Amino acid sequence: MAGHLMDAGHALTVYSRTREKAAPLLDRGASWAENPAAVAANCDILFSMVGFPEDVESIYLGDRGVLASEQVPGICVDLTTTRPSLVLKIHDRLDRHGSTLIDAPVSGGWIGAKEGVLAIMAGGERAAFDKVLPLLKTFGRDIEWMGPIGSGQHTKMCNQILAAGTMIGVCESLLYAEKAGLNREEVIGIVSRGAAACWSIQKLGPKIVEGDYSPGFYVEHFIKDLGIALEESKALGLSLPGTALAYELYERTSALGRGRDGTQALIEAIRDLSDGSDGSA
Repeated sequence: MAGHLMDAGHALTVYSRTREKAAPLLDRGASWAENPAAVAANCDILFSMVGFPEDVESIYLGDRGVLASEQVPGICVDLTTTRPSLVLKIHDRLDRHGSTLIDAPVSGGWIGAKEGVLAIMAGGERAAFDKVLPLLKTFGRDIEWMGPIGSGQHTKMCNQILAAGTMIGVCESLLYAEKAGLNREEVIGIVSRGAAACWSIQKLGPKIVEGDYSPGFYVEHFIKDLGIALEESKALGLSLPGTALAYELYERTSALGRGRDGTQALIEAIRDLSDGSDGSA
């Protein structure tokens, strides 16, 4: 994503907890900063994307975080999927420094980022969103402003809830095809042209058939997202039994040693339950 910004002619100052990961950007002319505060001091618009809510909090509110800088960028854009409550907290702190936050979680995984075709759902001040929209377009294809701050995160929860339920269906469908002696590639081909067509069966179904669990999105990160979705649904007075089931199944997937595999590794947990039960799982 940073590379796409550079491709568009933008000068970057970058920080990563593992400097080696930034090497390709540094080789292309990006400047290195020793911490998030140093990034903030050298940019007008700041983008952040990390793994977990505690990482987001550290980047913005930590001892060497953005708000520890003598100069805070006018607009900060956090692309991480995190807790809406944390987004509101950071937004309020930035506002005291004359800055604003756009929460803009993305969907599309590693492939979408590489190809610059991510879906981006944003919340925050509309004027600030409009200002950063040309930058978002360098690595996103479908980009929507969803409303005030936090709206991006709530929309991403809708995305993850839907993706979780869909992946259960994909895995159970292909496991059924396997047990019934069907050619799974042919099954994927025909169901992908009917009412069951979806991104997961088209993109991840073939990987499941090949036993390729390389991550486009980590199981452990999906567990984090589903945990947030369940926390937020409880706060809204909702019960989401399907999402709760998906969370349990992904926890089981991680327990099988597949936390750093892609989400399609879910089939191993479902296969494990199927082989070790009466089939009611």
